[in-house]
Amino acid sequence: MTASYAEVIGDPIAQSKSPIVHGFWLERLGRAGRYERCHVVPAALEDYFAARRADPDWRGCNVTLPHKQAVLPLLDRVDPAAARIGAVNTVVHENGLLIGHNSDAPGFLEPLRPWLAERHLLRTARIFGTGGAARAIAHALWDEGFTLIVAARDETKARALADEFSTRDCHAASLAHFAAPLAFDWGDMVGRLDLVINATSLGMTGQPPLSLDFDHVPPGAIVYDAVYSPLETPLLAEARRRGHPVIDGLAMLIGQARSAFTRFFGIEPPTDPASDAALRTLLVA
Repeated sequence: MTASYAEVIGDPIAQSKSPIVHGFWLERLGRAGRYERCHVVPAALEDYFAARRADPDWRGCNVTLPHKQAVLPLLDRVDPAAARIGAVNTVVHENGLLIGHNSDAPGFLEPLRPWLAERHLLRTARIFGTGGAARAIAHALWDEGFTLIVAARDETKARALADEFSTRDCHAASLAHFAAPLAFDWGDMVGRLDLVINATSLGMTGQPPLSLDFDHVPPGAIVYDAVYSPLETPLLAEARRRGHPVIDGLAMLIGQARSAFTRFFGIEPPTDPASDAALRTLLVA
């Protein structure tokens, strides 16, 4: 009898740390199964799912760039939350059907829970990017009562995402706007929660850094970078130097992997502090 397996697909895919996360949990739990990478270019996406659909040992896959939206028409059913976001990062194989889910939203929020548990007079998030991860982040933060500012290299794409929300509490801008100096008096910051989030590939290994003038970053804002290769991006290094709380991409990676792992292998991953510390050590090795 062959062991069940899941995988992560994308283009490129060599940088993905998801196999380390899922493999660690499988070993920790003494669970049979495996989790692998699979390089799938856009032109081969439909053939990939046709082949996997016929494999009874395949439990599903995580979906990364650039397929999170392209995968939608190839699925039999999409979870309502993923349909609202308009992006899928987890496909589960159930009785020959392909079911799409999005765990990016809860995975993104997981490390923010201590702050979100507090009450605030104003919550504002500056989100850089309009891809699948950015969409999930925007919807997650909107549900948590944030005013959103969405920025992208192509401002029309930022406007298209912003228009899915209230025009009063969601705004669009170009990334170039945030690269230029800003003369602004932030005033009284008491009772505010501010986030600055990089959901682009800028700062990833092999990519140029995100160009951000920190005049645009409110005092005390949490700087969150979804990139995890490298773990300490130029954005996080500068934010840390300036005294901002920072959250790295491993936090989101591990958070979104938890629900995917349960869907694939039918068991909750370990959540004890010792396991979490050992996993993070393994990921940064």
